[in-house]
Amino acid sequence: MNNNIDTVLFDLDGTLIDTNELIVSSYLHTLEHYFPGRFQREDVLPFMGPSLHEVFGNLDSTKVDEMIRTYRKYNISNHDSFVTEFEGVTETIKALHDSGFKLAIVTTKIADVAMMGLRLTGLDRYFNIMIALDDVKNAKPDPEPIYKALDLLGSQPESAMMVGDNHHDVLAGKNAGTKTAGVAWSLKGKEHLATFEPDYMLDEMTDLLPILGVK
Repeated sequence: MNNNIDTVLFDLDGTLIDTNELIVSSYLHTLEHYFPGRFQREDVLPFMGPSLHEVFGNLDSTKVDEMIRTYRKYNISNHDSFVTEFEGVTETIKALHDSGFKLAIVTTKIADVAMMGLRLTGLDRYFNIMIALDDVKNAKPDPEPIYKALDLLGSQPESAMMVGDNHHDVLAGKNAGTKTAGVAWSLKGKEHLATFEPDYMLDEMTDLLPILGVK
């Protein structure tokens, strides 16, 4: 139990809401258009976590903006048919909210698309603060988005925890000086995430409650 934590920052995709199939499908749709026959499902898993600009920039720096537009058009069109929340998420977030914890979303998604997922799952009622890709110059694992969220919440790094499904989340938390928690349902695998040594590993989202002293 950690009684020093009063602030919890959450990644969104792959942590609170299950957008994995939507993201994989969006990547495959986009990459098949620009690189026919080159990419399979397993090839796009490493793309989960980094920003679209980083991923597409590494593939073809001359078509980054065009590829991002193609990706986002497909992603938004198919969003609601793919996206669900992970088990125990609403229960956990509501318990933290009702217990007085300060909560925020820190995501590498752009704000309007991130809000689609929060509204679809009803989680938007618990989060007044969200730091999205369009709010920062440097995305996770840079600490800038975490610092920005903490500043808006009036919190200090030593009283905060960053929860996410990707090593970018764990490293961002470490770089900012917060506690960190990884989630075992990470698409890249619990073992992969464990190599980045988060302070806690959650097998279920509700595991967070006893860690934070919430009954």
